Amino acid sequence: MKGVLDFSHQSRPVRVVFRSGAATNATPGEAAALGLRRLLVVCGSRGAATARAVADALGPACVGLHDGARMHVPVEAADRAVEAARAAGADGCVAVGGGSSIGLGKAVALRTGLSLMAVPSTYAGSEMTPVWGLTEHGVKRTGRDPVVLPRSVVYDPDLTLSLPVPLSVTSGINAIAHAVEALYAPDTSPLIDLIAEEGVRAMAGALPAVAADPESKEARGRALYSAWLCGSCLGATTMGLHHKLCHVLGGTFNLPHAETHTVVLPYTLAYNAPAAPDASGAVARALDATDAPRALKALAERLGAPRTLAELGLKEAGLTEAAAQTAGQAYANPRSVTAADALAVLRAAYEGGPPEFPAA
Repeated sequence: MKGVLDFSHQSRPVRVVFRSGAATNATPGEAAALGLRRLLVVCGSRGAATARAVADALGPACVGLHDGARMHVPVEAADRAVEAARAAGADGCVAVGGGSSIGLGKAVALRTGLSLMAVPSTYAGSEMTPVWGLTEHGVKRTGRDPVVLPRSVVYDPDLTLSLPVPLSVTSGINAIAHAVEALYAPDTSPLIDLIAEEGVRAMAGALPAVAADPESKEARGRALYSAWLCGSCLGATTMGLHHKLCHVLGGTFNLPHAETHTVVLPYTLAYNAPAAPDASGAVARALDATDAPRALKALAERLGAPRTLAELGLKEAGLTEAAAQTAGQAYANPRSVTAADALAVLRAAYEGGPPEFPAA
């Protein structure tokens, strides 16, 4: 943890509404408060029914629904959404759904400057970050721009009731990954340390409850609250090895986003732990464990999540290419990463063995 007299913290202007039923009964008022009168609703095909309910609630303020969100936000999908927003004369965008939908909304905001609102239906946490991502020719590029940060986020636990348990689990652990990396980011702060540890603790408690009773609004609400905390951590700090690996695996090999985060996280934390003992200790406290990487892996496995990158469809031949791409990118990380190091982490995640690496 950084000394309390040696940190910077940037607070970002996001309004949050969190309550049951808010997707339809709060979103219109939030749009009006922002002065938005012509809104394009964007979503993916899986969440089109929910997005339609939001669009109907907006009434005449909704000028169209575009269901073209795709995983990892291909530039072609972004181009089509931008064209739809311009054709409709939209003055704002409402992204309804998971990380792919919110990612598409961010792409529209990035390209057009339109105000963005978010109504999340998973635990991805992307709605709380100024981070955008686009995939082109098998490479996922990411960046930060305040224009993509939603001006209003409407959290409605009811929307996550239909999220299948397996996806709920991996989406939740994806959120935990945001908090974990924030704990050892070079630009963390005492406030982020507190939020991250609470986010991990709350999600680790919520996910088993969701798995035991998927219809529990209390459990779903706790998971969504945790996603808010974890996403806020990512929005305030710099991503490290874990997110770079997952971006390569998603952008180049089209592996599923949340599942990839779930499989890789114990191994990236194990690799970084010797150089970030305070961060690892905070995660261990949040999980009521002594070994954070093993506890994360045990949590995922206990809830039936995928265990290896091989299960997700990665071919062994792709490990070397993924390692080279990861090592070839500049990013902050508490421990230096060579191509050989990245390959060791990837191979361990590919095989699914114990998450442990020797200290440098």
